[in-house]
Amino acid sequence: MLSILRPAIAFILLTAIAIQPAHSQPKGEELSLPHLFSDHMVLQRGQAIKVWGWGGPDETIKVELGQQTSIARSDDDGAWAVELPAMEAGGPYELAVSGPSGAIRLQDVLVGEVWICSGQSNMEWPVSLADDAEQEISRADYPPIRLFTVPRDMNTKPLNNTLPAQWARCSPATVGDFSAVGYFFGRDLWKNLEVPIGLVDASWGGTVVETWTSAEALADDPQLGAAAKSLKTMDFGAMMERSKAEQAAWEQAIDDLDPGLKEKWFEEKYNWSGWKTMEIPQPWEKAGYDELDGTVWYKRSFTLQADELAKPATLELGPIDDSDITFVNGMEVGRMINQYNADRSYTIPPEVLKGGENTITVRVVDTGGNGGLYGKPEALRILTAKRTIPLSGRWHFAVGASELPEQPAIVHPNSLPALLFNAMIHPLIPFGIRGAIWYQGESNEGDAFRYRERFRLMIRDWRKQWKQGDFPFLFVQLANFRPEQGEPSESQWAELRESQARALEEPHTGMAVAIDIGTADDIHPRNKQEVGRRLALAARAIVYKEALVYSGPVYKASKVEGNQIRLYFNHTGRELISREGLEWLRGFSVAGADGQFHNAKARISEDNTIVVFSEAVANPKYIRYAWADNPGKLDLYNDAGLPAAPFRTDELKVSTQDK
Repeated sequence: MLSILRPAIAFILLTAIAIQPAHSQPKGEELSLPHLFSDHMVLQRGQAIKVWGWGGPDETIKVELGQQTSIARSDDDGAWAVELPAMEAGGPYELAVSGPSGAIRLQDVLVGEVWICSGQSNMEWPVSLADDAEQEISRADYPPIRLFTVPRDMNTKPLNNTLPAQWARCSPATVGDFSAVGYFFGRDLWKNLEVPIGLVDASWGGTVVETWTSAEALADDPQLGAAAKSLKTMDFGAMMERSKAEQAAWEQAIDDLDPGLKEKWFEEKYNWSGWKTMEIPQPWEKAGYDELDGTVWYKRSFTLQADELAKPATLELGPIDDSDITFVNGMEVGRMINQYNADRSYTIPPEVLKGGENTITVRVVDTGGNGGLYGKPEALRILTAKRTIPLSGRWHFAVGASELPEQPAIVHPNSLPALLFNAMIHPLIPFGIRGAIWYQGESNEGDAFRYRERFRLMIRDWRKQWKQGDFPFLFVQLANFRPEQGEPSESQWAELRESQARALEEPHTGMAVAIDIGTADDIHPRNKQEVGRRLALAARAIVYKEALVYSGPVYKASKVEGNQIRLYFNHTGRELISREGLEWLRGFSVAGADGQFHNAKARISEDNTIVVFSEAVANPKYIRYAWADNPGKLDLYNDAGLPAAPFRTDELKVSTQDK
């Protein structure tokens, strides 16, 4: 993972000159709308429709949608806003805006349900990297679902517009790069509601909750208040220029340490016969280089026939963590910098290819976490006009730079609070929405206990900023990750999950449990379909009032009965079940007054409760369930097929409580 996305919060306090608000409209500029307003957009049904923009100062602006019309007067800075009456789901409509400074006509506008999809990389993770991606993309022909991706941006001031972007109809051509969780959530809603669905993806991998929260909300925070209050005096433009220069110097220093560049390992004539081999795809950490952050060069040959040289070929390598420069026969054919989750697809011009043996060289730079070519085997291939040449399997490799120079304190989304709220959330307000879905928390694991307050603060903050009341806020609890833990121990991820669950105390919230669909060796589980489905179940029940079971069992109460403890649950459906029909449920531990937990036996009773005991604890007092980064295989579900949420009955001090 990129070092720029480290979860640590290195807040930078700078004394700087105030800067003008970015993305603002100067006086006298021609009529314009925020980028959030474009062809193919979806407007929220059942509530006043807010439209705003900019033009010349003191102008009369007319806004028309279907049979609805509203008039506004721009202020001295050219800003204006109107409200159109609420409408039922439908369309397509034309949204027409006109005034002395111009006219705008947006086509194919629908009215339906609009949801914000936000968080870090597991929300950002695209459909193209989810399970069954090729099949999912080919079937994603849903014109009533519309997609809008907020471009990555950050700022110390609240902005009134995003970077350029536009809405798109959901289709095989557009869905691949969109949030997989967002898409699968929206698809399930569409199938059950049969109204237009608008999905606005505002996410950024590796980010902490504090950067998604406004400075106003954090102003009184004991740790972050000073930084939040200082944002308005910072010259963010100067900060970024300085950061970019320092980053460029650092990247050059990495290049200077890489013998592969000095010796031109990419050249066709270079002799690489003595290089070691590695099975690809896999992160190089899995091949025994778990301490390596630096550069690794990969080489592989493929053979072409003479009749395959007339047209360009396509080289596909899947995702590469983090950056790559790729050569064929010594000629560069493509590069991507700091895009760890983007599929590589490079065109090879005919003049680069030759009959017989051709050589691919890939230089990979990784500055933290996993590194290398790590996608699915079938994603590595060459496509010629006549055939597909698979490239997974044994590649040659050599380590270039094995150590990195010290990285400068570059500006990234976690450098200061509110940076992403300002640039990626504030510009969306007051666009009408039904609610928000959220998948984030991994980057806050080191501060898991405090997350219980910070996460709820962010939810309340967004609701206050939008002024739509307590709109629905649905979130994903962290999935299982890292090696399975056989014995009870402390777990920051378990503590973070508990903090997430505390947010259910806020009104109109729902939690999708993912403790059973993670991957031990990948922080990005690929089964986004089930995550989206579980979020949609919560929406259908909480928001759209369907009578259905939307949550797995949630701990309610406990009672000590001699040498055992009886547990009571909400959301049991008709009955609690063991998913695999086992007598003894896995994942439970029990402790006495000493707080020392031991693996326990647990079984379902006839009264839909759970009885837990351990021969090692004669006088039990506390129970924990799935209290681990990865508790392994679990059995406790309700008859709707939804897993029980991890919990503990104790309030003993946990590992992140005093941080």
